[in-house]
Amino acid sequence: MAWPGGPALWLWAAGCGLLLLVGVLLASPRSRRARRTLRGLLMARSKRLLFRIGYSLYTRTWLGYLFYRQQLRRARNRYPKGHSRTQARLFNGVKVLPIPVLSDNYSYLIIDTQARLAVAVDPSDPQAVQASIEKEGVNLVAILCTHKHWDHSGGNRDLSRRHQDCRVYGSPQDGIPYLTHPLCHQDVVSVGRLQIRALATPGHTQGHLVYLLDGEPYKGPSCLFSGDLLFLSGCGRTFEGTAETMLSSLDTVLGLEDDTLLWPGHEYAEENLGFAGVVEPENLARERKMQWVQRQRMERKSTCPSTLGEERSYNPFLRTHCLVLQEALGPGPGPTGDDGYSRAQLLEKLRQLKDLHKSK
Repeated sequence: MAWPGGPALWLWAAGCGLLLLVGVLLASPRSRRARRTLRGLLMARSKRLLFRIGYSLYTRTWLGYLFYRQQLRRARNRYPKGHSRTQARLFNGVKVLPIPVLSDNYSYLIIDTQARLAVAVDPSDPQAVQASIEKEGVNLVAILCTHKHWDHSGGNRDLSRRHQDCRVYGSPQDGIPYLTHPLCHQDVVSVGRLQIRALATPGHTQGHLVYLLDGEPYKGPSCLFSGDLLFLSGCGRTFEGTAETMLSSLDTVLGLEDDTLLWPGHEYAEENLGFAGVVEPENLARERKMQWVQRQRMERKSTCPSTLGEERSYNPFLRTHCLVLQEALGPGPGPTGDDGYSRAQLLEKLRQLKDLHKSK
């Protein structure tokens, strides 16, 4: 028998009934557990919805740019000389210079010291990057942008206008501002002796790229500029993908040589190692690294670079294949808990625990 008034009236009545049920559950003094559960579900959904709205405004409108400019002004006032003291690395005519920007970001200059040519990676504060360019006496010819977020791409406009021959590289999938030269997975950018390969690592954003400076031309270690994919003892949030997507991107990095130097997009080392100690308290490599990092940070010294060999020994987000980590996180998500976690499930569980650890 058809419901009188058609399906629209049926949906309206069902909605009213659901709202009435929710009201009873929230008001009843005998339903505390139900009320807590319902409140938790509503709050979780509200937080996710609000985050998605905020993230869309940040990445797709000029409100994000205005927020970035506010961050930039505050950081310049708070850290007039940068948030950390950095040390350049020189390898047979190739120089890597970390530049502390904003409250915890790093931009980088990669310099061919013989040709006096420079490449900037994620130049979020054009003023700080330009000051380093002038101090080094080099010509900026390329900008490599790992992803679209303003704290990594905010300086693209000013620097590309100031340096007329400067090309802006990045993924065409990411909406990077002032992009002139789109890159795909395995594309190579050549500047003087510098050979820099783009690797597609989606997850944090859909078009996230990392950049691998080949060490062979200058007979030194390769250098990975990882943006927001990988940090010292941590990894980036998955804003535009799934745990499986992020795991695949991290596996791309795991395939590189142990002596590859990791130059991350943020100074998160002490916080990340603290969390790693929660999930692997007996990890001696983590403990040694933590002691070194704490000494560095007491003097406001930068903690980058580390090596990928080091990261394999203590970074939990690169250790999802390790049995000790599986055991540390307890029973798996199945009905009996006997099946254990898949690597993607373990990665997602680590991220959830990391968020809880940070909120305490």
